[in-house]
Amino acid sequence: MDWLKKIPIGQYVSGRSSWLRVIDPRIKISWILLFLLTPILANSIWRIATASVLLLITFFSLLPIRIWWRSLVFLFVLSLIVGFLSIVLPASETASELSIRAPNEIPGTVVLTQSWEIFRLGPFDFGGFSFGPLIVDRRSAELGVKTSTLIFTVIHSVNLMLITTPPEDLVWAIRWFLSPLTLLGFPLEQLSFQLLLALRFLPLVQEETQNLFRSIGVRAIDFKKLGLKTTLSFFVSLGERLLSNILLRAEQAADSLMLKEGLWLSPAQLRPDIVVNPRFFWINLASIFLFLIAILLRFQYGMS
Repeated sequence: MDWLKKIPIGQYVSGRSSWLRVIDPRIKISWILLFLLTPILANSIWRIATASVLLLITFFSLLPIRIWWRSLVFLFVLSLIVGFLSIVLPASETASELSIRAPNEIPGTVVLTQSWEIFRLGPFDFGGFSFGPLIVDRRSAELGVKTSTLIFTVIHSVNLMLITTPPEDLVWAIRWFLSPLTLLGFPLEQLSFQLLLALRFLPLVQEETQNLFRSIGVRAIDFKKLGLKTTLSFFVSLGERLLSNILLRAEQAADSLMLKEGLWLSPAQLRPDIVVNPRFFWINLASIFLFLIAILLRFQYGMS
């Protein structure tokens, strides 16, 4: 019942075996924004290329395989399922209203793009097809590709950053990006400290969830004999218990802060050593150079 600990989603895993750990956290956040924002209004080729680059970064990151392979497989299967449903399920029109004939076969029709043609490579083309009432054409295929790649890119890129970046470094980098807001009187120090507490609180939430699932396994509850209504009420009470335990942990953390007479650590004091260490200068410079190249490629080849 320790499957939650085997899938470290959104949690920092300590270690020194990867070059991702020594990159400046500000550069990491810039790359995450690249993965999150560049798919907007991008074509399917750019979305697939972004997901492929993210996979290559994962494979050659020198991270232990046990850290990322379970979450990667789970996310890959989830993306495939969502993408397949986006392809076969009608989006805006019913299946009976969709034409199963190629547009160029209809007299008097001016076709700007061949929506019936899904894929073309030289003289070879792959057209649409149907499964009874479900029809797959170019529009539905592009929707499936965009949906699956977006889910995979967003979740895996953020998870990869959280795995390789301590919460203190991440909060310091966010505070550095938002530092101009202090000129407007924005309480950035307090909010950054609250963000640090929230990131530190995630492992506690996972621990409480794991304990509840372990207690269910110990009791060997047979849900088939309970019935649907009893099973639903059981999970509702389980959620209430989980929420109660999480609020208790939060209250304990608040009490510990009160014992320190409201003293809190400024994020400006959390400057990571990798920022000032000259040994990591070249890898940070290479990361910035590749980041600029990716932006240029996005505007050159990624427009839809």
